[in-house]
Amino acid sequence: MFVISFIENRTILLCQFLKQAPSVGDAITIKGRKGKVVHIENMDKNHIHVQVELKTNDKKKVAVDDSKKKKR
Repeated sequence: MFVISFIENRTILLCQFLKQAPSVGDAITIKGRKGKVVHIENMDKNHIHVQVELKTNDKKKVAVDDSKKKKR
């Protein structure tokens, strides 16, 4: 059993107690966001830091139609 810390840009996203550690290039999902394992670093025999790169989710805003406003 390993304590695995998933890290992105020096921020810890998730710490889990898992039987098997992920490998480099594995696709993962953390908090509903898809990502990829970039680097794995063994701290102790039971502690592992996993560097993750999550995909950015670009949301486009829809332009508001002004013609539907009430005229006074």
